[in-house]
Amino acid sequence: MSKQNSREMDFSAWYNDIVLRAELADYAPVKGCMIIRPYGYGIWENIQSILDKMIKSVGVKNAYFPLFIPESFIHKEAEHLTGFSPELAVVTYGGGKELEEKLVVRPTSETIINAMFSKWIQSFRDLPLLINQWANIVRWEMRTRLFLRTTEFLWQEGHTAHADHTEAQEMTLRILSIYEDFMQSVLAIPIIYGRKSEAQRFPGALETYTIEAMMGDKKSLQAGTSHDLGQNFAKPFDITYQTKKNKLEYVWQTSWGVSTRLIGAIVMVHGDDIGLVLPPMIAPIQVVLIPIWKGDEKEKVLQAIHSLEGKFVSNGIYANLPIRFHTDTREEFTPGYKFNEWEMKGVPLRVEIGPRDLKNSTVTIARRDGGERIIVKEGKALEVVISTLEAIQGSLFDKAKRFMEDNTYVVDDWKEFKDKKGFILSHWCGEAKCEEDIQKKTNMTIRCIPINGNVEKGKCILCGKESKMRVVFAKAY
Repeated sequence: MSKQNSREMDFSAWYNDIVLRAELADYAPVKGCMIIRPYGYGIWENIQSILDKMIKSVGVKNAYFPLFIPESFIHKEAEHLTGFSPELAVVTYGGGKELEEKLVVRPTSETIINAMFSKWIQSFRDLPLLINQWANIVRWEMRTRLFLRTTEFLWQEGHTAHADHTEAQEMTLRILSIYEDFMQSVLAIPIIYGRKSEAQRFPGALETYTIEAMMGDKKSLQAGTSHDLGQNFAKPFDITYQTKKNKLEYVWQTSWGVSTRLIGAIVMVHGDDIGLVLPPMIAPIQVVLIPIWKGDEKEKVLQAIHSLEGKFVSNGIYANLPIRFHTDTREEFTPGYKFNEWEMKGVPLRVEIGPRDLKNSTVTIARRDGGERIIVKEGKALEVVISTLEAIQGSLFDKAKRFMEDNTYVVDDWKEFKDKKGFILSHWCGEAKCEEDIQKKTNMTIRCIPINGNVEKGKCILCGKESKMRVVFAKAY
């Protein structure tokens, strides 16, 4: 295998190397698009499976809406159109002729879903309406990077309608809480969360709430958002319901989503110079079994491997699911080559059985996250594998959290502000012009305004005007 770029020396090149060499994705023939390879898609399937259950736990149901949206729908909400206009892909020709109405390839589904909500919602009895879809999205990006920003990507997008604003606000924050739990307990990625500034809001939203994660180069990644849409889509799409008092009212709405950029986050938070490091919860292969033999030892070694496989099949339960394992019996590669390959692909645990293990009734277990190797009795192997997977999941989170905390700073001096990398907690006057000037001078944006931030009087980091609280600044993807 060729040597890859160093994480420290060239983070961007290192990231691309990992994605390609670990066979997560590849570049598509269409510029700006990517092909998600089976190993990468396996990660997405596990993300989807776990998050889908969490979303459904609050009463949301899955549906599917068309890829093509009539152009007139996009024009109904002016701010929405303005926000997405540069990114729209539009179909003008189909079926051998010019289309009567242009079709937009969905950049998000608020408009087409709300067209259907206006048909489905008539009475308070129809509320709340809680819908999610797993779909592909197209946004015509100028600068693309595998998983992080591509012309087409996969995501889930939730859309809900409620009888009052309080209920919609509660839903917005409930989903934000689900995302926070998922990121930290499943992906082992610590996050900060809060409101977006007005300039950073989703087009058409009253409020946008975000979860932000710190990557290995100290930049921020917007990992997921949840939007309080108010009645900004209900009114142009005439989504009304008859109340219990026989009055006609507009519904209150939310929308929210995460995407395949989460795979990019996993790479950038947990990866190292060896390659990918996967949290066991979402690893397509949690344990790789590698038999090691010479000459006539093969049959006995394979018998021991098959015996261990049987235990994995019958009793191998981690996180309430069967352990996902793979046995590498390829004879054209040496054990050392296999070790390197599976380490590069981030498999959390490697279990080896060789002649010495046969003699001593042991197995050798190697952790991917720290490289530790332990020898355990064959009868204890399954128990140790399960406990070690749990330990790796927790260890990855703890390491990432320490990194985030070590690179989070409270800053009141402009010179220090300009020079720092990471999450910068500084005062901001609240004016859009000042926010814009800070971005121009430093390439940093307001990642979030803490929801329950402590009231603390201070001076804006740039203009010196009065400020009531600190916000989080960072350079971002």
